[in-house]
Amino acid sequence: MPAEAESREPGAAGPDGVSGGESGAGPGAGRSSRRPPRVTRDTARPEGGGRAAPGDAPAPARQWPLLAVLGATGLGLLIVAFDAFRVGTILVGLAMIGGAVLRWALPDVGMLAVRSRFTDMFTYGGLGAAIVLLALMAQPHAWLKLPFLDDVLHFTVQ
Repeated sequence: MPAEAESREPGAAGPDGVSGGESGAGPGAGRSSRRPPRVTRDTARPEGGGRAAPGDAPAPARQWPLLAVLGATGLGLLIVAFDAFRVGTILVGLAMIGGAVLRWALPDVGMLAVRSRFTDMFTYGGLGAAIVLLALMAQPHAWLKLPFLDDVLHFTVQ
């Protein structure tokens, strides 16, 4: 710490115009400004980012929601690798939708919590639904046919 910062009184503005409360004297000690510190020393956990099992449980048990989603996704990719594209891709999409449901239903989901609860649910659910719909509409022999998409395609290609 520079000598001039040590000699300043708490709350006094330094040469850059920022008050002297950032010297580590404690949160909010002597600050006259609500401006956040220039260097972030810590980040807050996302809402619901706590352990999904007690702290004395082994690491895989504490992260079971994430492992369930990753396991289902891996199984779907393995099925795709063995030439069952549609079924494997639907399983990947359902794993994402399952992640959204877990994020909604459980208070703590461990590392499955990345952002706020709403954003995680919207992202996981939206991507999962899109993957499932695209897998159902994949050619040849689509399981789901939406006639208006043919009209859109003919209108744009002409």
